[in-house]
Amino acid sequence: MRLGDAALRRRAGSVRVTTTHIAGAGLAGLACALRLAEAGRRVVVYEAAPQAGGRCRSFHDATLDRVIDNGSHLVLSGNRALLGLLERVGARDRLTEVRPAAFPFHDLCNGRTWTLRPGGLWLFDEARRVPGSRARDYLAALALLGAGGTATVADVLPPDGPLHERLWAPLVVSGLNMPYERASARLFAAILRETLLRGESACRPQIAPEGLSHAFIEPVVARLRALGATLHLNARVEAVDPAGFRAAGARVDLGAGEPLVLALPAWGVEKLLPEVAPPPPGPTIVNAHFRLDRPVTLPGGLPFLALVGGTAEWLFARGDVLSVTVSAADALAESPAEEIAARLWAEAARALGIAAALPPYRVVKERRATVDQSPAHAAGRPPARTAHPALFLAGDWTDTGLPATLEGAVRSGERAAAAVLHARITPFARLGRIPAFTLRRSGHI
Repeated sequence: MRLGDAALRRRAGSVRVTTTHIAGAGLAGLACALRLAEAGRRVVVYEAAPQAGGRCRSFHDATLDRVIDNGSHLVLSGNRALLGLLERVGARDRLTEVRPAAFPFHDLCNGRTWTLRPGGLWLFDEARRVPGSRARDYLAALALLGAGGTATVADVLPPDGPLHERLWAPLVVSGLNMPYERASARLFAAILRETLLRGESACRPQIAPEGLSHAFIEPVVARLRALGATLHLNARVEAVDPAGFRAAGARVDLGAGEPLVLALPAWGVEKLLPEVAPPPPGPTIVNAHFRLDRPVTLPGGLPFLALVGGTAEWLFARGDVLSVTVSAADALAESPAEEIAARLWAEAARALGIAAALPPYRVVKERRATVDQSPAHAAGRPPARTAHPALFLAGDWTDTGLPATLEGAVRSGERAAAAVLHARITPFARLGRIPAFTLRRSGHI
């Protein structure tokens, strides 16, 4: 089936409202679509999955009979683009802010719990620092701000000293999903620059008590529909070819001046446009979700807890579901799910101070959770613009200056939208210079 111009354009008198096509309804694609719709563009979004959200979504798990997130994310008040997105769709109240900022830690080796409380003169208050650290120990991180593009975190912050195991390593691994020795110093510096180095007001954790979809995806989709945007689900972009192509499925011809934004994961874009050469996948992230017989209170009194000295790195509690996250977990992911669950539950139970049999669980192995964020691949990320005047890129793997995070995804989408709005796409692009693309869809468009 061909989607003709009449189905993809609106006219107000003699003024044509330009249509922008966006492939991908993850956070990057939705952020791009919202900016364009707010600017008066007609927007059509195509999503391969049966729901929007990409890697930022919730789903009902039949084993647990609970709604869980496909990955655990810790959002901070310094994530200004992400929180600004929620402000614009009237959903800022779907996040609960921890104020003042606090980050509880638990050492699985000695059972000690402490809480990092940044802000003000916290470096001079022993009770607010990492145990055993001194104020001057933290100043070494300032060297990251001037790190070269080829430097790893280990090159700048050697893996030793009182802060390595208890602060820097946990932050690097969870923030970049990379081993400490391979993680880009510049990308880690970007995290510090926008959060810890901006003070307590930029470090406040933002909790999504009803899940990622409720907090981020549903309100943005609702706002897009209110603005007249169209969202096609179960519609996978199969091919993009400036010269045209022949393939099964619906064919979409872009009219004169109609751009296409590929807001897909890096591996998806690589299949469509091998010349883009995005970064390869990073390590696997493993999440284990346990359904308990009652809601649990974590040490430190907050719904999250950082763990050191073991395999598990973060605990997240929501109602009677306890979620455990392990980043840079390629070796762990090779084990069967039942072994992973038993290992992580043993550490979680130790942190909680309970003795209980393994509860019902769900293990999720995210093998393409992020791209490789080593210095070499961080330096080679593509910008929003491509060599083709009507083709643009969005995604947390593009060049935003940030790691592949929810914040990076939103900024990439907004950068792509700005590039579209400033692009000069001439009517002559019809003559083989604007691509068509094909879709595979369950049902009808």
